[in-house]
Amino acid sequence: MAEAQERTVTFDAPVDVRRTLSTIRRGPADPAFLFDGPVIWRTTREVSGPVTVRIHQVGAETVRAQAWGPGAQEHLELLPAVLGAHDDVSGFRPEHPLLLDALRRFPGLRVPRTGRVLEALVPAVLEQKVLGTDAFLSWRQLLRRHGSPAPGPAPERLRVVPTAAEWAALPSWEWHLAGVDPKRYRTAQACVRVADSVERLAAAGDLEATYRGLRSIHGVGAWTAAEVGSRALGDADAVPFGDYHLGSTVGTAFLGRKVETDAEVAALLEPFRPHRGRALRLLQLSPLTRVERRGPRMSRVDHRTI
Repeated sequence: MAEAQERTVTFDAPVDVRRTLSTIRRGPADPAFLFDGPVIWRTTREVSGPVTVRIHQVGAETVRAQAWGPGAQEHLELLPAVLGAHDDVSGFRPEHPLLLDALRRFPGLRVPRTGRVLEALVPAVLEQKVLGTDAFLSWRQLLRRHGSPAPGPAPERLRVVPTAAEWAALPSWEWHLAGVDPKRYRTAQACVRVADSVERLAAAGDLEATYRGLRSIHGVGAWTAAEVGSRALGDADAVPFGDYHLGSTVGTAFLGRKVETDAEVAALLEPFRPHRGRALRLLQLSPLTRVERRGPRMSRVDHRTI
């Protein structure tokens, strides 16, 4: 077994690695992500190959990482961005008491930038118009069956996501067995066919062009693009318009009641541009955002029986 490559990243202000990276995890049993006490294990697939990384926050501003696999060196070079080092919070100066309180509670929250568009895009497609628990189950089953073993001394359950070619080669019945309906299957396939082009746009740092590329994919709308932006692109302004809970979270926080339309949500978040996504994340984390949980819920559908 190859020795681990190591890197220590020191920030100029406190960072909360656990909360920053928590958005990358797709459910509590994600085969590509594991909280292990104070340690975070992740797998990813860089251009140079698969990698397992072990991340340990050893101080308020200091993070140590070990990485194994062909992509280890590349990943450690990109690690500061993954941890949110390039996330500029200096312009975020909210006056609303709830957001001020959330900033005090979560001072080290950052927006990650993994750079791996397809790794964020496929699970986002799986989460379209279904309950999160069902989407997480589909993701888990697909990775367990078709992901590759994690390099290095990783926990046994970890897997590395398939390549674009491997995703494309999966027959439709494998998606069906994982509970993915034909519409999401077709969207996922459309995504993997253009993955290389969108990844190049992201690597060039052209955020608007990357979003245009994402939105040009049939089946990818504002919600899915924002889910990718807040994880892979480091976009602190990404808002998943169309999200089932968005009107409840934002409306309750600012008006004390749910709002019904994306236009109302957009108006409430507009003062926080270009940090609308950051504001939303803080509202989601805040214990003071008391969202009304009564009312109709999305129905569960087992697509394996259809």
